Amino acid sequence: MSRLTRRQAVGAVTGAAAGLALAGVATASADDTTPAKNPAKNKGEAAKPKGAGELAPFDEVFQGRRIQGMPADDAAAHAHGHGGHTNGYRVLIDGRELQVMKHGKSGWSSPINHYVRFETPLDAARTAVTSLKGAVVVPFDPTA
Repeated sequence: MSRLTRRQAVGAVTGAAAGLALAGVATASADDTTPAKNPAKNKGEAAKPKGAGELAPFDEVFQGRRIQGMPADDAAAHAHGHGGHTNGYRVLIDGRELQVMKHGKSGWSSPINHYVRFETPLDAARTAVTSLKGAVVVPFDPTA
């Protein structure tokens, strides 16, 4: 009579979890084929890309904080210590830069909500404001 060992039980649970994760990834990939939401329906949303990946600038007050977004040029990025390469977009919260990163077709993220992807930099900025709960944006320095 054979008994199930702890190692076998952990292996079975891990295998089942991996299978469920793969099924979730396959489902998420299938959902990517759905048409994008129409941002014009949502008040205050930044416009979708006009052409070659350009997003419209925005300037609004959200939960008492001023958030701004604008296309960034490489000269401005270099002056702010980004080494001359950017995602082509700059976001400010109360005049302080919130770094945003473009992740190909999967969306945008910021250091505040790094593991979450947002459809636009405006969505990333709004979520950062909510997450900050009144705290000030501190410059992100990867060398520190």
